[in-house]
Amino acid sequence: MKRQIILLLFCLYVVIIQGCKKQAEVANSVVSNDISFENPSYFPTTTTYDFQQNPVNTATFELGKALFYDGILSRNGKISCGSCHLQAQAFVQVDHAFSHGIDDHLTARNTPALQNLAWSPYFFWVGGVPSLYRTSMSPLENPLEMDEKIANVLVKLKNHPNYPSRFAKAFGDTAITQDRFLKALAQFMVMLVSANSKYDQVVYKKNISFTQDEQDGYSLFQQKCVNCHPEPLFTDHKFRNNGIQNEPFADIGRAEASAVEPRDVGLFKTPSLRNVALTYPYMHNGSITTLEKVIEHYNSGVINSSTLDVEFKKQIPVGIRINAEEKRKLVAFLNTLTDDTFIRDKRFSE
Repeated sequence: MKRQIILLLFCLYVVIIQGCKKQAEVANSVVSNDISFENPSYFPTTTTYDFQQNPVNTATFELGKALFYDGILSRNGKISCGSCHLQAQAFVQVDHAFSHGIDDHLTARNTPALQNLAWSPYFFWVGGVPSLYRTSMSPLENPLEMDEKIANVLVKLKNHPNYPSRFAKAFGDTAITQDRFLKALAQFMVMLVSANSKYDQVVYKKNISFTQDEQDGYSLFQQKCVNCHPEPLFTDHKFRNNGIQNEPFADIGRAEASAVEPRDVGLFKTPSLRNVALTYPYMHNGSITTLEKVIEHYNSGVINSSTLDVEFKKQIPVGIRINAEEKRKLVAFLNTLTDDTFIRDKRFSE
């Protein structure tokens, strides 16, 4: 009898230990698969996104991704954020001078890339939105993009068979509010960090080397381009008139968001050059189709005007003085800014 009791106790012990082991395995799996924001060590510390108010977690990130790729956000159910922001092209709508929205309407400007948004103090070409949290409202309610109202979107989400449970998983209950909707989308977008191009591998991680052409192009870049596109983000986040338009300007640019300040007329946000080989056509109006033509614009095509940026005014009429061989090498360097890991990252895929 005593031996039977001992055997029974031993069996119970084995069952308990195995159960605890399985629980630990599940817990470790959850932790290892959990998503979190990582600030690359050589990037500046981000101060523009409020991680205390909206900390990134897997459930909310996944909800934000589902919303990003769902046409339910548009009036006709066909246009999603991902319709104009394609991952394979660093989240732009490639080949279109102006992005195409609902009912194939053309918008007013070229689609901006979505990458490294945690470091941006302003959003869109003219900086009309100072918070990543609020960026989703603009395309959603723009009559040329999604042409919908946030109130209608929330109703559609509440009546959807899956979204109430997804909101509950992300926020603790099934309430679907504007605040939660915007937080989820912001969490997805803030995670779009591009920091693993060949340039990163060479300059910061020291894993590989540039070719001679790339190295020469890098030197040219540091001489000719770095004032507006400083490393490592390759943007100064400032607004500049880079000589694309004649006066009177067809697009008043930054003045649209600054109460039509005369000094802001014709100014646009300096875009990052990360993944620039993928984000054609270029400029706010998509008027330049290739990197070679972009360089030639700064070499010979800058249009003088009352608000032309000082960096370009001092170069008129001679431009940046770059010959055909140097142009080829500069393009070779710009191609090293393509981050294949970023454009193939399954975390960001539909």
